[in-house]
Amino acid sequence: MTIILRFFKNNDKGKKYNPKRTIFCYFCQLFEIMIYWQLFWTYIKIGLFGFGGGYAMLSLIQHEVVETHHWLTAAEFTDIVAVSQMTPGPIGINSATYIGYTVTGNVFGSLIATFAVCLPSCIMVLLIARSYQKFRSNRYVDSAFQGLRPVTVGLVAAAALLLMNRENFIDYKSFLIFGVAFALTWFKKLHPIVLIVLAGALGLVLY
Repeated sequence: MTIILRFFKNNDKGKKYNPKRTIFCYFCQLFEIMIYWQLFWTYIKIGLFGFGGGYAMLSLIQHEVVETHHWLTAAEFTDIVAVSQMTPGPIGINSATYIGYTVTGNVFGSLIATFAVCLPSCIMVLLIARSYQKFRSNRYVDSAFQGLRPVTVGLVAAAALLLMNRENFIDYKSFLIFGVAFALTWFKKLHPIVLIVLAGALGLVLY
């Protein structure tokens, strides 16, 4: 949309006033603003309800970004998850930065998405830090945390199942890489970075 606006602005130089062209540019600008607002509101919701960290947030992120807004395809979302895993920092924040740029085509979109996903947790942690010492022995607070723990495990499991699709498992080689990665992680406790490097090298050899 930004490219369309620049095109009309450049072509309008030295030309007569055209009301239709002006109205079209106005709606383009309005649509662009709405994209930023949708991005901000979407990641506010993700940050507010994304309990359990980055991997637990993946199912919610995929629902909003792929299924609801159709900003990305399932294959593109999988690629972003892979890139977010290989870069420093939490996967939820890294994916927000990457998706924000992909959706808007500029750094401002990345900043909005990253700020939005961090804002709810920052506010909640500050509030909890001030009152945790007072309410940590409260049985209602303890009961709420007892309920959140299994939900976190369920969200991580749901994220794993959502990523098990045809885009990720294209042939028997994909299942082979998956099985080796699972075995090395579960039995050998191999470091994730080493595992990612080995998987990339194996992909170069097999494909």
